[in-house]
Amino acid sequence: MQVCKDIEVLGGTNSDCNIYLVDGTLLVDAGTGNYFGDTKKEIELLGAHPKTLVNTHCHFDHIGGNKKFRDWLKLEIAVHPADRKAVETGEGALAEMFGHTYRIMTVDRLLRNGSTIKTKNFNFEVISTPGHTPGSICLYDKTKKILISGDTVFDGAIGRTDLGGDKEQMIDSLKKLSQLEVDYLLPGHGSPKIGGVNFMIKQMLHLMTTNSMI
Repeated sequence: MQVCKDIEVLGGTNSDCNIYLVDGTLLVDAGTGNYFGDTKKEIELLGAHPKTLVNTHCHFDHIGGNKKFRDWLKLEIAVHPADRKAVETGEGALAEMFGHTYRIMTVDRLLRNGSTIKTKNFNFEVISTPGHTPGSICLYDKTKKILISGDTVFDGAIGRTDLGGDKEQMIDSLKKLSQLEVDYLLPGHGSPKIGGVNFMIKQMLHLMTTNSMI
């Protein structure tokens, strides 16, 4: 399903995260791999040929499908350095919570705060947003005002901080995101949000700082 021009959302079934296909060349997150066959068919029907797979963080519902995508497409895997070990070894990936054993692999590219990821129609800046995990990131296109937020922030909620995360880091990350101009929020789970994103993020920040949310 196209969520905005040149961005398709795939996956999102049961415990799987949303998988975003950008310009047919960039994948953001990989799901658990449980529904890889269905996602593969969708990508083939779209005539897409992804070259890069970005993991927004290291939890299994976002990285479990990495190796299947790599074996199929020979693409590069990109992740923040703080989550590299978990992506490569499975340590801290929480695969056991999903009833799986993680398949080790290697990371090809490290994404730091301020790194850029360019496609034909988008120029994303990598924003380091620790809190859900140490290496959580968001992708932000300033011109198009699009934020791909992983599990940092959803429509009306934030990512958990009790699965290897940190509440104070999450507060700092929300402060950072609250300064951005965002028209389209594309989260790791649930429906995209169009409009009212800045106000919503500030609401989440207020709830965090008044101890109404953990």
